[in-house]
Amino acid sequence: MIYLLLTIWLINAILILWEQRIARIVIYLALFSLLSSVAYLFLGSPDVAMAEAATSAFTVVFFIICFEKYFKRTKKDKGNAKPELQSIKKWSLRKIYPKLPPVIFTIFLFALFIYVIPTETVVTNLQDLYLSSFATDIGGENAVTAIYLGYRVYDTLFEALVLVTSVVAVIHMSNYKKIVVKSGKHSEIERDGMAVFAIKIICPVMLLFGIYLILNGHISPGGGFQGGLAIASFFICRYMIYDVYDLPIRKLIRLEEFVFAGLVIFAIVIVFWGLTSYLPPNVRPIMQTVNMISMNALIGLKVACGFIILFYRYIAVEGK
Repeated sequence: MIYLLLTIWLINAILILWEQRIARIVIYLALFSLLSSVAYLFLGSPDVAMAEAATSAFTVVFFIICFEKYFKRTKKDKGNAKPELQSIKKWSLRKIYPKLPPVIFTIFLFALFIYVIPTETVVTNLQDLYLSSFATDIGGENAVTAIYLGYRVYDTLFEALVLVTSVVAVIHMSNYKKIVVKSGKHSEIERDGMAVFAIKIICPVMLLFGIYLILNGHISPGGGFQGGLAIASFFICRYMIYDVYDLPIRKLIRLEEFVFAGLVIFAIVIVFWGLTSYLPPNVRPIMQTVNMISMNALIGLKVACGFIILFYRYIAVEGK
């Protein structure tokens, strides 16, 4: 089953490279992320599957909003749109392989994928080491959380840095120069009574679910990234219901930067220096739990700030 899923995943990746129309590319990217989430679930990592699905839902909406704004601007100035569209076609895969039909190319990659499927026994020494030692080395009951907060915390730090860099780049490259505004684009959903009623019911549950994911990520599927996305979704729904557009974006940017700095300092002191290893054996599990919850809380707060900034920047501020 997993090989069939990965085969469809590979074909979908080829379609993304082959397609020229932007709307279809966004759809293929969403399908690609969905297949990745299912693959993670089959491979026994529901934490990563949850994060992948939540991120895909946000980014697809974000892409649609960006393209909508782009085409609205290019309608006013059609001369600026043609060179960019031509550049997309110029570097498409069809231009690189003009005589190679997509079907033949897909069959070739499928055969290559089947050929490279490993038939020998996979060496699981590192996996066995992680599963046998994470509870004492890092703490908690969730091996995935122990890995990304302990054994491979540098990966987590670099992922957090990528999100911070993306937010800063969006703010500085944005068309609208002001960061704080007195008014913004009014929510269009406020006229739909049924949608407002449904979101009012979902919002408190979403906020509680985000807090639950952060506080219990070390013992169950969840964590800071998933919890941060749920909390960001709460504020997005709040904008849709109550037409709130006056969040202090400048303060959120500063808060995200401080949270990232705190996360780096926390990782250096706790993980790289191994501060908990010097504690008595009876106190160590308690401190490990506190450390994991604290790091998940920092990651959740940083992710929530990042996605809130991106949403409000493009919807509430630039959309005015």
